[in-house]
Amino acid sequence: MEAHVEDFRVEVGNDELADQLKRDWKSAEFDEADRALCQWAEKLTQSPDKMAQSDVEYLRQKGFSQSAISDAAQVISYFNYINRIADGLGVDLEPEMEKVDQATGNA
Repeated sequence: MEAHVEDFRVEVGNDELADQLKRDWKSAEFDEADRALCQWAEKLTQSPDKMAQSDVEYLRQKGFSQSAISDAAQVISYFNYINRIADGLGVDLEPEMEKVDQATGNA
């Protein structure tokens, strides 16, 4: 999360939003479309077997093109993959990064 949130911070230039995202995306000040995308990303990450065409349709209703949805699926899946590889192999974080317990949110 540390590396990814810093990339987000640089990309959008909004420190407050990046901090909100890091703490809890559900409380971040996103517009309706971005919130829908985050919900979709969470479902794709946590229960990919429960994804349905209606999930994609919902994103289309929020203004996302099929190309944007496909790009999002690939990015989300790539980060899920690479994080699982790192966790599975016990890759250490860089020294400046603090590990956060995903269950509790505590360092």
